[in-house]
Amino acid sequence: MDINCSEIELMIFDKIAQSAKNLQLPVFLIGGFVRDKIIGRPTKDADIVCLGDGIALAHSVAEKFTPKPYVAYFKNFGTAQIKINLSTLKGFKSIDGEDDFFEVEFVGARKESYNYDSRNPLVEPGSIEDDQNRRDFTINALAISLNANNYGKLIDPFNGVIDIENKIIQTPLAPAQTFSDDPLRMMRAIRFATQLNFEISENTFQAIIDNAKRIKIISQERITDELNKIMLSDKPSIGWDLLSKTGLLQIIFPPMMALHGAEYVDGKGHKDNFYHTLQVLDNISKNTNDLWLRWAALLHDIGKPNTKRFEEGHGWTFHGHEVVGARMVPKIFNQLKLPLNEKMKLVQKLVELHLRPISLTKENITDSAIRRLLFDAGEDIDGLMLLCEADITSKNKQKVIRYLQNFELVRERMKEVEGKDHLRNWQPPITGELIMQIFGLTPSKEVGKIKDAIREAILDGLIENNYEAAYQFMLIKGKELNLSPL
Repeated sequence: MDINCSEIELMIFDKIAQSAKNLQLPVFLIGGFVRDKIIGRPTKDADIVCLGDGIALAHSVAEKFTPKPYVAYFKNFGTAQIKINLSTLKGFKSIDGEDDFFEVEFVGARKESYNYDSRNPLVEPGSIEDDQNRRDFTINALAISLNANNYGKLIDPFNGVIDIENKIIQTPLAPAQTFSDDPLRMMRAIRFATQLNFEISENTFQAIIDNAKRIKIISQERITDELNKIMLSDKPSIGWDLLSKTGLLQIIFPPMMALHGAEYVDGKGHKDNFYHTLQVLDNISKNTNDLWLRWAALLHDIGKPNTKRFEEGHGWTFHGHEVVGARMVPKIFNQLKLPLNEKMKLVQKLVELHLRPISLTKENITDSAIRRLLFDAGEDIDGLMLLCEADITSKNKQKVIRYLQNFELVRERMKEVEGKDHLRNWQPPITGELIMQIFGLTPSKEVGKIKDAIREAILDGLIENNYEAAYQFMLIKGKELNLSPL
């Protein structure tokens, strides 16, 4: 092998080679697996191209494993997939004790042509050269022969290995045609540049700029899938900056582009909120792989363009941008086809609350203010604090140290209050049902008033957070509303 593979991987490829030989199908390992092995990235999937029926090859390979893996195949596309349970293979040792799977996809070699108004290609059988020609980037066009006459030989017609060494993303054929044929490749170029920390070659980059409008024929789901992969990279700011500079961002996510720029009036300016946001995103990414905390970082200041005002004698303000931004989140998630569920609500909550801990870094903050933050943030308080700490982007190191120390004091205060009042995921001890039962009420404004008053009294520290204190307070509030217990 011209690449370093584990014994388990070599055993899998030997079985594939044997099956292909029995079926008299020339066969090749191609694409991302080869690329990642050369780079040194971990990978658990491989693409196999054969000159013939890929589905038949998949079924033949599956027969060589015990237990036999399920063959998922798509006849219309001529593709098949198996997931090999590595824990069932001799010599495999799991690091965490759980089952590990190696995914193999099979397809017949093909050549493609495109209509201008669609990214769905017209496909016909082809040679290994045809298949490499249709690949998006040189680093993904690498192939390894699994055939007896040259087993393990690297086939690199576009100098993909050199591009890996030079950390370059470029297309095998003319980039303008490559991106016009399948505009999603523009997103993929930026995603790979972000994940691998590679640079996009000059002519490839220019072709993305020239073809940016072609992205409109791509479904939002496919675009967002690439965005999420960028978000989960070690340094996602690389991708968002490239999306901006190529013109793609203005088309796929205009509210993000609106954060760009800094205005000056009477010598007073404000920071460029786009690049501030990217720094916040990178900061939080150093501490969490949670995709939704990263989306919260990206959107935390999304309301600033709509709230920007210049106040004489004071300068630029963004009053209420956290509230405006939180209101924008559902619409953004809907447009980007992100999940409209608890994940969206989490992002919305963190955007709305991201200034609250900052206000608590001042002296003489009451227990009541801490209680309210704990109540409003609930189980998401730790994520909120991560976001707030990531939001410190000052170039003044002493300022950063001071802010972080202040946040640590807030954390200590929260621990103290939480230890006394147990307010994380807290619900008031008196329910609306009990209020209706005690006073003989049906659902009404009075029930809501009493319930809200009890909650506020506990949060303000006027009464203790227990059933008896809340019950007595309920009776007092009922009397004020001319209600009598039954």
